[in-house]
Amino acid sequence: MSASMPTGAKSPSLHTEALPPECARCGARHLAVCGALEQHEFPELAAITRHRAIKSGEVIFEEGDRVRHVFNVSAGVLKLYKLLPNGRRQITAFLYPGDFLGLAAKTSHAYGAEAITDSHLCQFESTAFRELMARYPALKDNLLAKANDELRYAQDQMLLLGRKTPTARLASFLLRLAASNVRYDQPANVVTLPMTREDIADYLGLTIETVSRTFTKLKTDGLIELPSRTRIEIKDKVALAEIAEDY
Repeated sequence: MSASMPTGAKSPSLHTEALPPECARCGARHLAVCGALEQHEFPELAAITRHRAIKSGEVIFEEGDRVRHVFNVSAGVLKLYKLLPNGRRQITAFLYPGDFLGLAAKTSHAYGAEAITDSHLCQFESTAFRELMARYPALKDNLLAKANDELRYAQDQMLLLGRKTPTARLASFLLRLAASNVRYDQPANVVTLPMTREDIADYLGLTIETVSRTFTKLKTDGLIELPSRTRIEIKDKVALAEIAEDY
């Protein structure tokens, strides 16, 4: 998301037979940075792309690591996090297919990144990618739009952590995930949670116990159903939205 969940660019018409096999199979191509390129421009990006399979729990980079690469998420879910002085962890974002990773950093990463699920990344050497971005304004504009979306979500997250009640935080989180389903042609009333309750707590600035109690309260009140720990069905979106505005 890129709880930030930036809106992806629309895809130009790319003939799959002209693409590398990994790209032709990619379900997130229309949401990714390559969606901004014309067909004749695509091979230059493909030439600097390394495809990486990442296992659940694998760290892509740690906070403070030198920036060598930038990444596009083509499959799976990642989390970004910072370690606080008191030893706690604050998750700052969840990244989904189509989201971009690492461009904001200049010399060292300001956060860590870890795979929540088995994932696939398109990896680009950072200098080569910036050079390509300078040659293709559409690529730069695409990433600028993603950055603007990330900034908006970051501002929403600051408000959520600073002012909202625990129930409003969780309601806002579920509604944001549900709204993002439009990107992936998924039902707007069903939310999949690949992250753990601990991850959700670290993202919302709550304890695991509070997150669990709040899920139970929303279910008891008839606003959601919990078929499993990883699937939420929103039963009353209007009431959930009213709760999300509670400060």
